[in-house]
Amino acid sequence: MDTQRLILLVIFGFSVVMLWESWEKTQRPSTPLKAPASQQQGVPVPSRLPEQATPAPQPRAAGVPSDREAGATERELVRVRTDLLVADIDALGGTLQRLELLKHKAQANENKDFVLLGPAHAYSAQSGLIGEGFPNHRTVWKVLPGPRELAPGAEKLELRLAADGPNGLQVQKVYTFYRDRYLIDVAFELKNQGQAQVSTDAYFQLVRDDKAPPGQTAMMKTYFGPVYYTEETKYHKESFSDVEKGKVELPKHVKNGWIGIVQHYFVSAWVPPDAVSREFYVKQLPDGLFASGVIVPAPKIAPGATARIDVPLFAGPQEQRRLKAVAPGFDLVVDYGWLTIIAWPLFWLLQKYHSLTGNWGIAIILLTITVKLVFFPLSAASYKSMAKMKLVTPRLTKLREMYANDRAKMNQAMMELYKTEKINPLGGCLPIVVQIPVFIALYWVLLAAIELRHAPFVLWIRDLSALDPYYVLPILMTVSMVIQTRMNPKPPDPVQAKVMTFMPFIFSVFFFFFPAGLVLYWLVNNILSILQQWQIQRIFNRDKPAHAKR
Repeated sequence: MDTQRLILLVIFGFSVVMLWESWEKTQRPSTPLKAPASQQQGVPVPSRLPEQATPAPQPRAAGVPSDREAGATERELVRVRTDLLVADIDALGGTLQRLELLKHKAQANENKDFVLLGPAHAYSAQSGLIGEGFPNHRTVWKVLPGPRELAPGAEKLELRLAADGPNGLQVQKVYTFYRDRYLIDVAFELKNQGQAQVSTDAYFQLVRDDKAPPGQTAMMKTYFGPVYYTEETKYHKESFSDVEKGKVELPKHVKNGWIGIVQHYFVSAWVPPDAVSREFYVKQLPDGLFASGVIVPAPKIAPGATARIDVPLFAGPQEQRRLKAVAPGFDLVVDYGWLTIIAWPLFWLLQKYHSLTGNWGIAIILLTITVKLVFFPLSAASYKSMAKMKLVTPRLTKLREMYANDRAKMNQAMMELYKTEKINPLGGCLPIVVQIPVFIALYWVLLAAIELRHAPFVLWIRDLSALDPYYVLPILMTVSMVIQTRMNPKPPDPVQAKVMTFMPFIFSVFFFFFPAGLVLYWLVNNILSILQQWQIQRIFNRDKPAHAKR
């Protein structure tokens, strides 16, 4: 196989890898919703209990309406505001129904704040106690008096809701919001006022449909769905389709780890404290929604005693500095694919450049230059080999014409020419192959970094995570690819030559659907490659041997 064909194969293979990464999850129709989540979802059952122990069909406690009654009852919706978020908590179930992030703008409308949890995807954070008559996400809770907005200088705000359980059990659900934190403490405080010992379990679950979140495109498809982590199993993603097919089996009775739902740039997850026994579950609910949650047992509560079950909820952006502080392995929700070990130092360097310049676009340019400098020797070797090939291309063409009907003699003559001119036909490709993993890792860094979301660059580019509104960068990218192709040695084979001519235009179509930050990286990389290749070609043209000038 000659060098030109191998170069073409490498380029094609690299493109296939990039497209496969983008298309690895196929889009499928969402399951239609039958009714609001609050009316049909069941309470989870711990695996250690028999299925018939589920209390859903049992008589309800006095004063607690049925699902139908609760849906028709006028109930209180509490709005809590902090410096980072606005949370709406429904008295029905004490459910966190809506969460608005004040520091992040909506995908389609930058005049509105981004809503992570909300009715658009029936996305909510539910919690309750398991057992007959125990208050859960179907119970109407009483909202207790207290502040609704984080006061200046205050570090936290508490919202309390109360409900009665069986046998004299008094229950309070406590939401604790903190300044400059997306971590919300959700706790149950239990007080046994009865005459008998009380035993129960608490569940905490995230519920949503399986529709793709805003920002997903066919050319830039990222994973969204349930995820979990334990020290034993490490980080796992479980797709909604696998959940629907019953293929998912999560760890039970572990004492570490967390579970949640991840989407591009954002994550919501329940993070129980270490050393607390827990049981993870992911399941499809009867109304077509999906639940991802954890069950935590409560200690047995003697008459007159109290207990507390506390499971924090993180719901916010995938900002690395915040994720690392939440729990072990939580920073893995920023998914760099199979090249994480390379991607981490690249992102670290990108952050350093941003801290120096204050502009993420300039940081991308500096990072690209750095990567190019690191691989300068390899790139130089590749371009030197291409320059040598370009010098002998006319002679290769003559050999093809001379031995057009005898392929064996043609290959033998070509190898003799390579040997005489001391040319390695693979020399132009192998250095490129070595660099491909770094290029893919950098691609995922730029795709996954929430720091680029709505980050301006210059002039018309106001969001590096969105498409170039006037397609200036993709057009320049196409021009650079055409220039680079013309600088490469022309393949002797006419078919290959035509393919190489049209290749830049074919691949340029993809860049019209890529975010501006990614196109900026490729454009800068191409410009640097053109300059390096031009300089090497100029030196070879000056120093080429006399017989090559004929």
